[in-house]
Amino acid sequence: MASAPYRAALEHLAAGHERLVEETIRLTEIPAPFFGEEARGRAYLDMLREAGLEECEMDAEGNVMGLRRGLGNGSLIVVAAHLDTVFPAGTDLKVKRDGTKLLAPGIGDDTRSLAINLALLRAMDAAGLRTRHDILFLGNVGEEGLGDLRGVRFLFTKGRYAGRIAAFISVEGPMGMGTIVSGATGSLRYRATFRGPGGHSFMDFGTVSPSFAMAEAIVALSRINVPAQPKTTFSASVVGGGTSVNSIPNEVWMEVDLRSDSASELQRLDRAFHEIVQRAVAAENAARRTEKGSITVQLKKIGDRPAGAVDERSELVAHARAAASALGHAPRTVASSTDASIPISLGIPGIAISAGAGGGAHTLDEWVDMEPGQTLRDMQLAFATLLATAGLETE
Repeated sequence: MASAPYRAALEHLAAGHERLVEETIRLTEIPAPFFGEEARGRAYLDMLREAGLEECEMDAEGNVMGLRRGLGNGSLIVVAAHLDTVFPAGTDLKVKRDGTKLLAPGIGDDTRSLAINLALLRAMDAAGLRTRHDILFLGNVGEEGLGDLRGVRFLFTKGRYAGRIAAFISVEGPMGMGTIVSGATGSLRYRATFRGPGGHSFMDFGTVSPSFAMAEAIVALSRINVPAQPKTTFSASVVGGGTSVNSIPNEVWMEVDLRSDSASELQRLDRAFHEIVQRAVAAENAARRTEKGSITVQLKKIGDRPAGAVDERSELVAHARAAASALGHAPRTVASSTDASIPISLGIPGIAISAGAGGGAHTLDEWVDMEPGQTLRDMQLAFATLLATAGLETE
């Protein structure tokens, strides 16, 4: 970071601040719900091409990317930000300004990071920075919600660069500067659909009800004991079904989220949940009449994110720690569910780091602070980590 090439790149980053702001706004205002990222992806692909990257493409999953070649015979380093947001189609995405703050749904998680990665690329080119390793700049789909990390999963398992990637850096929304996500919080998500014969709430009273079976399962789930460390959690997050207030429903459903920093604890929780659901069905069938039919349940997995951790002694984590310390932050490593979870699960070094200041993630009041000096400082956590990992030539 003290080298002349790096300092020259910082000057270009500072000079390009207004363009960074403008591109953050432009990308934010293009809708990109998970499974609906194509319009934003095509806009970002045009930006990657304009920035002069080679082999720019949108792959079969919808990821967009371009290659910045190194000096040859090196590995491939990926720097990524995700295209998708949690907000459904039709959400008002108009960016509002409040001093140096920009406010809009999805602007911090993770649209600003897309623009920041473009700014880093341009600064590298303007300052003539060369790296030993190739760098793939990636805008990926499917990080949020039921996207289930499908974009990065495809990149590492089926994409043209599968098997070539040596390290992965995800530039993420506000997490606190100095925070390094080097662990993968695993999650399993299910939709449990309970079905029965249904009937009239008065005339058929006493007939088995899928609502009671589901309620029993939710109550039993709430009473599972899980460890505080490794952190393990559960949630019955969404419920639905039924036809009218005076009917015994013939179908109800719930969506459940199970998480843990430990793969073994997640497996234990998964087994417990399956047992709970089957016991709830059996209990309802034993408690009420079944001559018109019994309660059944269908469990459909709707999400599966792996758990794991990067070796804390890896060069990638060391580079991120060193960059954070040099910027005056107290580096800390944590676990979370991010795009880095996929390479981590495959034994490939992967981390996620914050792009800068902001708040209100996943709310309509999401915001980022684009004050020029602070923004330049915050961008350097990703920039220095990337350059150290890619092998910046300083002479």
